[in-house]
Amino acid sequence: MADPTPPAARPRAHDTREAVLFGGVYGAVLACSMVAALTQYGHTSAASRSYDAVWLLVTACASALAHGYAHHIAERVPYRHWDLLHSLAEEWPLVVAVLPTVFLLAGAGWGWWPAKGVEYPAFYLNIAILFGLGLVTARWSRRSWFAAVLIGMVDALLGVIVVVANAFIK
Repeated sequence: MADPTPPAARPRAHDTREAVLFGGVYGAVLACSMVAALTQYGHTSAASRSYDAVWLLVTACASALAHGYAHHIAERVPYRHWDLLHSLAEEWPLVVAVLPTVFLLAGAGWGWWPAKGVEYPAFYLNIAILFGLGLVTARWSRRSWFAAVLIGMVDALLGVIVVVANAFIK
């Protein structure tokens, strides 16, 4: 059975690649920012790192829900429950992008590696994720390797800006 909603009133379907890039970049920058904020006060115990991991995951989920809801509202289409749920579900890349940082923080909390200084590997990891996302999505868009590397470097620069800002703020 065909959808009776006129095409102009249907929400715009977001491309999976667009969602992965946007959510991935947003999530990696969010992870950098949260690690910078959570480690600003020098709490480096295992318990504080476990707390940081949980707090980062909760923040990512809340951000994804808020962003999905904002997308749904911005579409200005007749309200349908499934559309809202679909808008919320499309935000999965944001949450997935913070999971490596959650893992690093949780691992420090569980004693797998030192809790002190774990923010530096987290920053490097997120900068690498940003570079990789830029590179891969640029190649998906059929950009040359040179352009893809430049785009990856610009994306990575977002993470570097957070790291530099954190250094100045401390």
